[in-house]
Amino acid sequence: MKNTFVVSCPIDTYSGYGARSRDFVKALIELDEYDVQILPQRWGKCSEGFIKGNKEWDFLTKHILPQLTSKPDYWCQITVPNEFSPVGKYNIGLTAGMETTIVDGSWIEGCNRMDLILTSSNHSKGVFETSQFIKDNNEDHVIKLEKPIKVLIEGVNLDTFKPIKELKNKDLYNQINEIPEKFAYLTVGHWMQGELGEDRKNIGLTIKAFYELFKNRKNAPALILKSCIVNGSILDRAEILRRIKIIKDQIPEAKTLPKIYLLHGSFTDPEMNELYNHPKIKAMISLTKGEGFGRPLLEFSAINKPIITTKWSGHTDFLKEGNVGYVEGTLENVHPTAVVPNMILPESQWFKPKLSDVGYLLNDVFGDYKKWSKKAKSQGFHSRKMFSFGTMKSQIKEIFEENLAKLPKKLELNIPTIKMPNKPKSNLKKV
Repeated sequence: MKNTFVVSCPIDTYSGYGARSRDFVKALIELDEYDVQILPQRWGKCSEGFIKGNKEWDFLTKHILPQLTSKPDYWCQITVPNEFSPVGKYNIGLTAGMETTIVDGSWIEGCNRMDLILTSSNHSKGVFETSQFIKDNNEDHVIKLEKPIKVLIEGVNLDTFKPIKELKNKDLYNQINEIPEKFAYLTVGHWMQGELGEDRKNIGLTIKAFYELFKNRKNAPALILKSCIVNGSILDRAEILRRIKIIKDQIPEAKTLPKIYLLHGSFTDPEMNELYNHPKIKAMISLTKGEGFGRPLLEFSAINKPIITTKWSGHTDFLKEGNVGYVEGTLENVHPTAVVPNMILPESQWFKPKLSDVGYLLNDVFGDYKKWSKKAKSQGFHSRKMFSFGTMKSQIKEIFEENLAKLPKKLELNIPTIKMPNKPKSNLKKV
């Protein structure tokens, strides 16, 4: 019998961690070396229900456990490290890591409770390895990473994320096709906490920079914002529209402003691919302050369309310089309004983009699209070759063969069958 491998994760959620969970579990199942079982968890206030009715992922339902009833051979938690808890004979913590320069001490302690740590990028790995803390003001008690840590990429599903000519989702196609602009930038991400220009995804600054650059210009491009705050509610949508209006009202000397359109709610992977492929969406912009990996950037890169983004953190693993429009910048302290207890520390730093670079690149991609399309095709080839789901699956196999403790396999219970003797033929004769 195969060793049991239980994965505790937010597998049914519309979130980056949910997508990571589904890919990891799918790869484990396809490797066919373990009895894979899933213990679903929530992920903050993110919407659930991704799997139900989804033909691509419906196979996962037969692996779901209602509850954990015995100690598994291998246990993997996909979450933030301060929640890591060893449950199995061998314990793995899988996390996207951190978007800043240091992680909280509770994260290091959580990692040290496990046997192996997997994270998504070299940036995250480096942050875990360099973060150290003195506990209880005792200089002899230093908290640092003591367990092995490996990079496991987040591979893009090439069966889903790929260039397509015909869009099947007519509602989505028509919705975007109705905008008058022929050229639209796309930005994707949750609008997180923080004052204008201080939220991690930097959506507020993206909107302001877009307004400032293209104000009072004829035939300006549009910006499509695929975003929410915590969920897909009406109140959530209203709050985003309120924030956009505040920024809009602060633009000086604006007789006309470029249009910004909000796409709100949860999308499936095929819907996101159709969004990426819409002919009016020409490029992606992400002024992110930091990424553990940057999954939407990888997905979009597989479409062969130009990308403008910041030159720091996890996504620099797969976005090659020369293939994308990299925004230079400097590190700055996290603003107090963006601090998250036990996660984003006040003393940590992340990226501040250089606004002159943002303006130059937005203009250049808009004005010389053929040049940037050529660069995007080179990036697409690289992403599909080096950062695919298949590559990730191979990495899992390699990492596990090198690092997982070799637990004894369970013996199958073979009960021998006793062969019954042949019954003697009857000697009775009819008289």
